[in-house]
Amino acid sequence: MWGDICGYIWGRTDRQIEITVKNEKERQTYYGAINYRNGKVFTKEYPQGNTENTLKFVSELIKENKNKRLLIIWDGATYHRSQEWRDYLNKINQGKSEEEWLIRCIRLAPNAPEQNPIEDVWLQAKEMVRRYWNLCDNFKIVKWLFSWTINQGLFNFPKLSMYGSFS
Repeated sequence: MWGDICGYIWGRTDRQIEITVKNEKERQTYYGAINYRNGKVFTKEYPQGNTENTLKFVSELIKENKNKRLLIIWDGATYHRSQEWRDYLNKINQGKSEEEWLIRCIRLAPNAPEQNPIEDVWLQAKEMVRRYWNLCDNFKIVKWLFSWTINQGLFNFPKLSMYGSFS
């Protein structure tokens, strides 16, 4: 808001005065996945979280993991449960037994970020931005620092043991 709502106005006391406040926020949506076996993080930027971008991200995951089956463990966002997503899963897994599915999805408990390892990635990247806020003169630098932190692979993922072979 940067001061847009701070100030004074003169007007008649018997009428309500309306002032339009322009509050444009720069924002970036990231999709991310972690390979629970090696801890490698894969992220992509999208304009927003929705079914269309979820499908694009999963297509990127498939390309990144050629000839491998994917187990996706994620939160209960509406676009993770949409009809379009279910149709996509049916198409990808069509004609295969459940054990042969290319993509299998498991939904985390509602409102349980403590179960989701990617939340630790986002938190550590945000903490890096907070630590070096004085270097962030513009949003482009914020995005670069956030992505750079993730791409360094400096993470320890204790939550991953919840989902691995020995969980």
